[in-house]
Amino acid sequence: METTTKFNEVKEYYGKVLQGSNDLKTSACCNSESLPNYQKEILKEIEDEILTRFYGCGSPIPLALEGKTILDLGCGTGRDAFMAAKLAGTDGYVIGIDMTEEQLEVAKRNTNKQMAAFGFSEPNVSFRTGYIEDLATAGIEDNSVDVVISNCVINLSPDKKQVFSEIFRVLKPGGELYFSDVFADRRIPEELQDDPVLYGECLSGAMYIEDFRRLLRDFGCPDYRLVSQSQISLDNPEIEEKAGMINFYSMTIRAFKLDSLEDICEDYGQVAVYKGTIPHAPHRFALDDHHIFETGKPMLVCGNTAAMLEETRFNDYFKVTGDKSVHHGAFDCGVSNSSSGDDSLTACC
Repeated sequence: METTTKFNEVKEYYGKVLQGSNDLKTSACCNSESLPNYQKEILKEIEDEILTRFYGCGSPIPLALEGKTILDLGCGTGRDAFMAAKLAGTDGYVIGIDMTEEQLEVAKRNTNKQMAAFGFSEPNVSFRTGYIEDLATAGIEDNSVDVVISNCVINLSPDKKQVFSEIFRVLKPGGELYFSDVFADRRIPEELQDDPVLYGECLSGAMYIEDFRRLLRDFGCPDYRLVSQSQISLDNPEIEEKAGMINFYSMTIRAFKLDSLEDICEDYGQVAVYKGTIPHAPHRFALDDHHIFETGKPMLVCGNTAAMLEETRFNDYFKVTGDKSVHHGAFDCGVSNSSSGDDSLTACC
């Protein structure tokens, strides 16, 4: 199917067919992930109209956003963009990009009201009409963004390679892509990709997870991290009949723009200690689903994990000792990697 046709179908589905999350035919684009308490408190300050027309499959709002420039791809009515704006504070700035005018109109119309609810005298968020495959036309410059977020949108793009090319173009060195989306355990048959309902429901545009891994590798990112994952229950007999042989998953993933990452985890004897200073995370910080750093507790880490902590915005919140001057082989995920013989200090990639 031609790219223009896909764009028009998605605009039609999200601009006119869907008037709220209750109109969805499956749970794929409906957020079932529990939000942390501090985000739930922010949601209480967000207008009902914004929330009613929200479509998402996760919670792609990372920690440590204060003072940062954040780009929300496929922002829709702006729920995640407004949440990020509250967390970024008055020294930060959020840009929301979407191609569906009906969605953007809701976000723009509520911007001043949201800023007043947050206690901000000036808006720290703006919304622009544009395509996530062409961020330059929307005015997003090279190396200008600290964090890119997206919620169940990249699967809708007919040119995912171009989307990731743009993401890594606009991210600053050390910047982060943190997004939730639908992935599949196999490549989607072409006839299903051409089904407008399956596509609009965030299913038939889902990437095969291994193709996603290869795509990131081609853009110089050989190591992404899985933050959370849950299998999607379609709960629709007609759609299950069409696509029931495919397993779909909602995943939240983080990836960094770093030149220092290697294609496997290597052991350099490095140790990381979380200082406990990230807002809303005084006791522990989860880099991904198995790197859980407790405040003040040393943890041996591979070279890639060390880079993700030292060469990004997380540098201020961690003390990493050691460097890459001595190599000890591949980082062994199967045995204790304690700096003191304590098996509880293990970590793996």
